[in-house]
Amino acid sequence: MRKVVIAIAGVALLAAAGAAVGVGPRELRGYLWPEVKAADTPPPVAPGVPVTAGVVEAKEMPVFLAGIGSVQAYNMVTIKPRVDGQIVKVNFAEGQEVKAGDPLVEIDSRPYKAAYDQAFANEEKDQANLANAQLNFQRDAAIIGANLAVSRQQYDNDKAAVAVDQAMVDSDKAQVEQAQVNLDYADIHAPISGRLGVRIVDIGNIVHAADATGLVTITQTKPIFVNFTMAQEHLHKIHEKQALGDLKVQAFGADNVTLLSEGKLTVIDNAVDQTTGTIRLKATFENADERLWPGEFVDVRLILNTRPGVATVPQQTVQVGPNGYYAYVIKEGDTVERRAVEVASIQDGVAIIDKGLNVGEKVVVDGQFRLTDGARVRVSTPQPGASG
Repeated sequence: MRKVVIAIAGVALLAAAGAAVGVGPRELRGYLWPEVKAADTPPPVAPGVPVTAGVVEAKEMPVFLAGIGSVQAYNMVTIKPRVDGQIVKVNFAEGQEVKAGDPLVEIDSRPYKAAYDQAFANEEKDQANLANAQLNFQRDAAIIGANLAVSRQQYDNDKAAVAVDQAMVDSDKAQVEQAQVNLDYADIHAPISGRLGVRIVDIGNIVHAADATGLVTITQTKPIFVNFTMAQEHLHKIHEKQALGDLKVQAFGADNVTLLSEGKLTVIDNAVDQTTGTIRLKATFENADERLWPGEFVDVRLILNTRPGVATVPQQTVQVGPNGYYAYVIKEGDTVERRAVEVASIQDGVAIIDKGLNVGEKVVVDGQFRLTDGARVRVSTPQPGASG
């Protein structure tokens, strides 16, 4: 309480002193409570629009024609029995890789072995008869040559007997060969190298040469074919590029992103399909890793040529406006310039720029919806390699 009284008394004394020297209340107020002027600070700057940045990059980009193709085995064989009989042994596992000549199936060969032995025995018998007939004929020829007594009829009969016996021996040889073939057919071997499929007939079953169903299939997958079609208007361009060298063909998965294998164009069909206006093409792939499988559908790209060092940006960098394509270029001071661009093509998420952007320039990849020409930006996550 005493401090308050003292303060009031001090103010009163100052007021009295001011009155004595002619200082008014306004001046005294300025003396007691000096006025504070506003600081000379610049107005606040509006925050920039957050964007994602990227850099225009020079890349080697292919020029291609796209289509849909189906994978076809290089060779495919259905293994069928060529003789009748019971399956007594299966020498393979389903899905196994085999080489030409590998044993696959054994059919009961005992009936065919017996037929072979019988045919061979008949040949030996007729061979003995032939040898005897030849001796008789040789004796007749010697007697006639020495002017000894032998009828011409006997001589002709012995000569005919040799011919008949020779024919019998020749027939027996054919029977032996046929019996050997049937005996060999009882042991089935792989005619080509490839991969086996699912076994259709199991051990113990009776099979016949006339059966429509086979025992198993073999497909040769290394190398392998891909058949595809292109619109007929591309035919002359394909011929023109193929004359300069082999054309590369790429096979992609169902997502059109995963590259499965690369091959080369090997066949252009000899006629255009008039019902569809397309031309059939065939490409050959080494397929060493077997990523292509017979019957599979793939997306195909026929590479016509490659454009080196073209300017590229991520696809989302390019926007579409009333006057065509445009992009925002980030300038000094973190401001943007809206610039019209010419897009050659867009593939695999990358836009190829023919005109409007220079390699090395910084561009807005994401966040354009809030931008206008000259707007200030704040690069939230710079991505120098965004165009990759």
